[in-house]
Amino acid sequence: MKNVKLYNIILPLWMLMFLPPLIIISLVGNFIIDSLVVIGCFYAFKVAETGLNLKEFYKKHILKVWGFGFLSDFIGAFVIFLVNMFDGIFNLNWRFVGSVNFNPFESVLAVIVVLISIAVAGFFIYFFNYRFVFNKIEDRALRHKISLTLAIITMPWTFLIPSKIIY
Repeated sequence: MKNVKLYNIILPLWMLMFLPPLIIISLVGNFIIDSLVVIGCFYAFKVAETGLNLKEFYKKHILKVWGFGFLSDFIGAFVIFLVNMFDGIFNLNWRFVGSVNFNPFESVLAVIVVLISIAVAGFFIYFFNYRFVFNKIEDRALRHKISLTLAIITMPWTFLIPSKIIY
């Protein structure tokens, strides 16, 4: 029998967070992290001074923060997906595309692409939180600080984890 290699059997680690049943783990993990950051922001930025208590603040915002955060992660992953689509159309260098998917640290360009996808997700986390989640907070500086903190901490940094550490 010939030596057959099946390259497309193993998915990149960043893609696994969107596939069942791992999506459940990803959703729960994101909810826990978002909860911790929302609670941390409440205390760090003295949101109580606006007249909201922690329970009210948390209940009012956590589901929106969580949902928009996951949507933003998906948008960021779409950037990496586009690289894969362009590979299919323009036949990009397989080593580069493989690095983007499985180990961005093999190529400077792959690291840049993955960091761009993380930044895109971070931008949308900030945008959605500032514009839609915390839009009732009249103090724009406070709204900016909370949204920026959520964006920086909850960006999908896991996109940088090389898949080879698991496989």
